[in-house]
Amino acid sequence: MLSGGQVAGLIVAVFWAILVAFLAFVLLRLAALLKETTKMVAELGEQAGPLLDDMTSTVTRAGEQLDRVDLITKSVGSVTQNAAAVTTTVTSVVGGPLVKAAAFSYGVRKAIGSRNQDGKR
Repeated sequence: MLSGGQVAGLIVAVFWAILVAFLAFVLLRLAALLKETTKMVAELGEQAGPLLDDMTSTVTRAGEQLDRVDLITKSVGSVTQNAAAVTTTVTSVVGGPLVKAAAFSYGVRKAIGSRNQDGKR
């Protein structure tokens, strides 16, 4: 039969064996997790290069389009200034005589109207 010390030693040995088995299981799971993480990071690194290249080309194209829009905006500004100048010229050339003709016509109508009223009384 086993003595009290031997039973206690046996219990401690079984406890340590269970603890070691549990820690070994945890370490194996952790190793598998690290392996998968390493694989995922490697795949991400392989995909990041082409994505960055695509993003660079997209930003470059967007810059080119903005340059074109800037050129178009400047052209529209020039056309607007030219249209304003033409409008001013047409207004001064045509508007002045039209105003004078309208004023003359109004004066003639008033004169004729007042003459007709004087004649009817």
